[in-house]
Amino acid sequence: MSLHEAERMKSIPFSSIRTVLEEVDRLKAAGREVVPFHIGRPDFDTPEHIKAAAKRAIDQGLTAYTSNYGLMELRQAIAETLAQDNALHVDPAKQIIVTVGANEAVLLAMLATLNPDDEVLVPDPMWLHYFYCARLAGAHVVSVPLRAEDGWQLDPAALARRITPRTRMIILNSPHNPTGVVYPRETFDAIAELVDRHNLLLLSDEIYQKLRYEGVPHISPAAIPRIAERTITVDGFSKTYAMTGWRLGYVVAAPELIDSMIRVHQYTTVCATSFAQAGAVAALRGPQECVQVMVDEFDQRRRIVVDGFADLPGALVVPQGAFYAFVRVPAGRTSAEWARYLLDAHGVATVPGSAFGAAGEGYIRISYACGRRDVERGTALIREALRGG
Repeated sequence: MSLHEAERMKSIPFSSIRTVLEEVDRLKAAGREVVPFHIGRPDFDTPEHIKAAAKRAIDQGLTAYTSNYGLMELRQAIAETLAQDNALHVDPAKQIIVTVGANEAVLLAMLATLNPDDEVLVPDPMWLHYFYCARLAGAHVVSVPLRAEDGWQLDPAALARRITPRTRMIILNSPHNPTGVVYPRETFDAIAELVDRHNLLLLSDEIYQKLRYEGVPHISPAAIPRIAERTITVDGFSKTYAMTGWRLGYVVAAPELIDSMIRVHQYTTVCATSFAQAGAVAALRGPQECVQVMVDEFDQRRRIVVDGFADLPGALVVPQGAFYAFVRVPAGRTSAEWARYLLDAHGVATVPGSAFGAAGEGYIRISYACGRRDVERGTALIREALRGG
């Protein structure tokens, strides 16, 4: 008997980020000390009041399936938070699905709205899950290159030039992974005009929205009235509340789009974990000082990284959000070769820029979501390696 994978899987690679993660785990198991600049995972523990709420939920018997849409109490808390922080006013009964991480929310949105041969415009570099979730839906990805010379900002005119009669969706992620850039209001206004004029959908991944520095504002495009019904907003709890292992996200959209997405959700994950959802209610409705403490610490680490590369002109664009820096590497090696060299020779785990699209070649992504000592040591080691060529 011969075993064959589905044709669609032939264009779906194993995640480059997860490849690095597996290698780092292997090295650590062998006793090697590694600076963990590779994974976008806060090194903080989940705040105690969130864990306590989940424990209480288990003790009180909240261990069965919830509604496919998620606990109503959680959806109400999400709606309240969106109204307060994002100027979004949504119906928690009809416009929110609690998902198994924000990644599931992205996949739901694409499987429910994209047809084979539709085109999806994706800025490049970008988290590659957008590329491959679109492919799993049978759609074609059209890359929109970003450039370091432009501060990694998205040029709406570049988007406009790539719109065709087959274009169905635009993807945005701000604060941005892997560059840490935050898009300004004028960018969202210009994109809203394109979405409205060409009858497109806009998927806005806002998972890093609370992680911003120096007072840079966050814009939720769904708050722009002309495209509110055409915008799918994705967010979650992993980054803001250090809940990566809880696997909780959510998607917000017009009722007609939610009606399609819930059917995908029903036939895949059914619902997010019940008692984890109780913890998420506590995250949103409980004290928020824990978030500010984490953001302040990330900011200190960000400054270490920025100052550490200050003597290498053009090494990076100063990140404004998330916990990433996209660092330029010298020519002569590919980004994958640089990442391999840094890990083997210096014990610093990074992700090659090529893992985020063709426009990421020539760069490596570092995540400063690790201890301050690691940030200081890793930055110094990378700087010296780059200076040596």
